[in-house]
Amino acid sequence: MLKVLFLCTENACRSQMAEGLINHDFPGKVKAFSAGVRATRVNPRAIQVMAELGIDISGQRSKSLDEFQNEEFDLAITLCDSAQKQCPLFPGAKRLLHMGFPDPAQATGSEEEILQEFRRVRDALRQQLGAFLQQELNAAQAA
Repeated sequence: MLKVLFLCTENACRSQMAEGLINHDFPGKVKAFSAGVRATRVNPRAIQVMAELGIDISGQRSKSLDEFQNEEFDLAITLCDSAQKQCPLFPGAKRLLHMGFPDPAQATGSEEEILQEFRRVRDALRQQLGAFLQQELNAAQAA
């Protein structure tokens, strides 16, 4: 099983959605975790847009990178530019990659416009991370 850690600055939106999506979409194949440079709280809008897909992340909590310092991962993937700058290395990961996505928590406008941005980021995470991890799994099978 591929073990992946998603990293963001606050572990509030993107990394939380990525953890939920990948654990839902790749059961028994990929085990996803998430952390932030600093822990805050899971954004309620992230919980809401994930629930729209039938994925419950309400039980997830925001975690600090420090919680994972003694664990090993096949991949650590930074999802925001700030985390990439603050975590250029993660000693427990065999590989560290960056796949940047916009921060939906920075969206402005009406509540519906903000939720639309959360949905756009959620869907981009699912599509891009899912395709990448499927390639990783295929390559591991072929090896």
